[in-house]
Amino acid sequence: MIAVIQRVSEASVIIDQSLKGQIELGLMILLGIEEADISEDIDWLTKKIVNLRIFNDENQVMNKSVRDVSGDILLISQFTLHASTKKGNRPSYLRAAKPDIAIPIYERFIEVLEKSLGKSIATGEFGADMKVGLVNDGPVTIIIDSKDKK
Repeated sequence: MIAVIQRVSEASVIIDQSLKGQIELGLMILLGIEEADISEDIDWLTKKIVNLRIFNDENQVMNKSVRDVSGDILLISQFTLHASTKKGNRPSYLRAAKPDIAIPIYERFIEVLEKSLGKSIATGEFGADMKVGLVNDGPVTIIIDSKDKK
C-alpha cells in the first residue's frame, strides 16, 4: 500500500462536474492498493498517517499531527501509484490490485482511518474519473509504502 500524503490548506474532488469531497486544513492522501496488502498494512498506515507530525506548532516547527490540529482528510484511490516504468514508455499497472480486491481494502481503510482520526473523512469514488484540486501547504509531501515499515 502506497500513500502520497500532502499537507494542504484546502483540497477538493469533483466527479461528473459535482463536488464530491472538500476539506480545508488537513491532509490530502492518494492511496495505491496492491494485491499483497492485508489488514496489518491498513492498521499500520492509518496509525502512521494520523500521528505523522507535519503541522507547525507555535514555534513554527513541524511537531503536530493532523489530529492535534483538528485537521481533515481527503482520501483518493489512485492505482497509478503502483505503475512500473522499467520497460518502454507505457506504464504497467500489474502490481495494482484489481477492483474486486482493492475496493474492500479501500473501504476498510476508510473505516479504520475515520476511527483513528475520530471523525469522518472526505473521499473520492473508487474507479471514477476525478478532478482533484489542492493547495499544498509548505509544500509538504510525504510518500509512505507499507511494505517499507521495517
